[in-house]
Amino acid sequence: MPIVDVIEIPRRKKEENNQSTSEPLPDVASKNSQEDSKIELEVASLSKEDLMKKSDEFKAKANKFFGEQSYDNAIELYTTAIKYHPTAILYSNRSFSNFKKEFFVCALQDAIKANELDPNYVKAYYRLGSANLALGNYDDAKKNFQDLLKKSPSDNEAKTKLKLCTTLIKTKLFEEAILVTTESHFQNLDYESMVVDDSYKGPHFKGENITKEFVFELVEHMKQQKFLHKKYVAKILKKSFDLFKELPSLVDIDTETTQKITICGDTHGQYYDLLNIFEINGYPSEDKPYLFNGDFVDRGSFSLEVILCLLAFKLLYPNHMHLTRGNHESVDMNRFYGFQGEIVSKYSEMIYDLFSELFLWFPLAFVLDKSYMVVHGGLFGKDGVTLDDIRKIKRNAPEGNDKELLQCLLWSDPQPTPGVAPSSRGVGVYFGPDVTRKFLKENNLSGIIRSHEVKEKGYQIDDHGALITVFSAPNYCDQSGNLGSFINIGPEKVKITSFSHVDHPNVPPMHYQRQQF
Repeated sequence: MPIVDVIEIPRRKKEENNQSTSEPLPDVASKNSQEDSKIELEVASLSKEDLMKKSDEFKAKANKFFGEQSYDNAIELYTTAIKYHPTAILYSNRSFSNFKKEFFVCALQDAIKANELDPNYVKAYYRLGSANLALGNYDDAKKNFQDLLKKSPSDNEAKTKLKLCTTLIKTKLFEEAILVTTESHFQNLDYESMVVDDSYKGPHFKGENITKEFVFELVEHMKQQKFLHKKYVAKILKKSFDLFKELPSLVDIDTETTQKITICGDTHGQYYDLLNIFEINGYPSEDKPYLFNGDFVDRGSFSLEVILCLLAFKLLYPNHMHLTRGNHESVDMNRFYGFQGEIVSKYSEMIYDLFSELFLWFPLAFVLDKSYMVVHGGLFGKDGVTLDDIRKIKRNAPEGNDKELLQCLLWSDPQPTPGVAPSSRGVGVYFGPDVTRKFLKENNLSGIIRSHEVKEKGYQIDDHGALITVFSAPNYCDQSGNLGSFINIGPEKVKITSFSHVDHPNVPPMHYQRQQF
C-alpha cells in the first residue's frame, strides 16, 4: 500500500510575548553529560586491552547501523567507541557517516583526525577529499586525491575524483570570469523563433496561457521518459520567471487556502514518487492547493521532470501551487549533485542557465493562516529577526545581512539542545528549541514547518509541534529506506500522511553527475 500511516496532532496554540512557555524544554545536555561522565569513569578503570575490546563492541554495532543506513545511530556508536579507544578507522568511519548525513564540516574534521592518527591510512585521504569536494574546497580536494594516488596508484575511484576536482576548478574559474555581466538570461530569450520539427510528437504549448490539457499531457509524456520540445521548456521558464519575479520573498497564504493545502518536503528528482503523491492525495487544482518546500532537483535523475511538472502546475494555478526555494536550488549544488549535468544532457547549457536564474526568484518562506511559517531550512544565528526582515530580503542578489538570513533559511537545522551552534553542513546554523519558541512568540506564530533532512518516517515532530520536519522523497537515493510524507493543516489538527516509494525507470540517482564527469 502506498499510504503507510496517518497521524493527527493538535494545532499548537500561539504564545504571547509576555507569556511564559508552558511546555518544558528538553534537557538533552544534562542527559548527555551524565552519560559522558559514566564513560569517563569506566575508561579510567579499564585496562588497555579491555578498552580496545569495549571499543570494538561499539564499532561492530555502529557498522551494523551504517549498513542499515541508520547514520544517526552509527555516528553515536562510533563516538562511544572513540571514547574507549580512538583509532584512524573509527574516525574515518564516523567521517563517512557524517558525510552520508551531509554534515560535511564534521566529516572533514573526522577525516583530518583520522589522517593525523595514521598518515598511512589510505581511506582517510579519500574521506578528506570527499568532504572538501562537498564543501567546495576543490583545490584542497585535488591535493587529497593526489596524495591518495601516491600511496595507492591503482585506485580508479581516486583517479575519477581527481578528474572531477580538476573539472570543477576549471568550471568555477570560467563561471567567475563571466559573472562580470548582470544581464538576465531571459532578456534576449526568443523562444518564438525556435522551430518545432514535424517529427516532434509531444505536447504543444499554444497561445499565451497554459492549459489543463497541455499540463496533463506533459505529465504523461514525461512519465513515458519523453522530452518536451526545448521551445516549450523555454516558454515555461520565461513565463515562470515573469510570475516569480513579482512575488515577495515571504508569501502569505489565507485561512481558506491553508485548510485545503498540502505541504510537501524535498522531492529531489524523484518524479515517479511525485506523481504517486498526486495519485494518493489528488492532482493540483484550485480545490487541491499544494506547497512544495524546496529541493526539487539534484540527487534523483528525473529532476527536470519534477521541476517542469511543478512549474507547469504553477502557471496553471498560480495562487494554488506554491514553491519554496531550497538549498539545492543553487549553482554550487547543481554543479556537484547532478542537475546541471542532467539539463545539459537532456537540453543545453542555455536551458540550464535559465533554470539557474529562475531559482534565484523562488520565495524563501510562506506564512499559512498567520500561524505556520514554512521554510526549507530553518532559523537564524541571531535574535530579533522578524517576518518583515524576511519579506525585505533581496533574494536574487543578497548581500550582507540579507545573505546571512537567506543562507539560514535555506540551510539551518534544529538541534535538541538550547542555543545556536555552527552547522556541520558548513552553512547556516543549528538552532535549539528555545530559539524556535522565541521566534514564534516574537512573530505571533504557532509553529514552523521545514524540510531539508531525511527522516525515517518521512517526518519528525519536535518540541510538542512547535517544529515539524517534512520530507517527501521516499527511499531517498534508492538506498535510505525512509518513507515520505505530506502535511495537511485543519482548523484544530495537523494531519501527517506517510507513504512508501514506487518503482522508477532504471536510471540510478546521480546518473548525470557521473556522466558529466
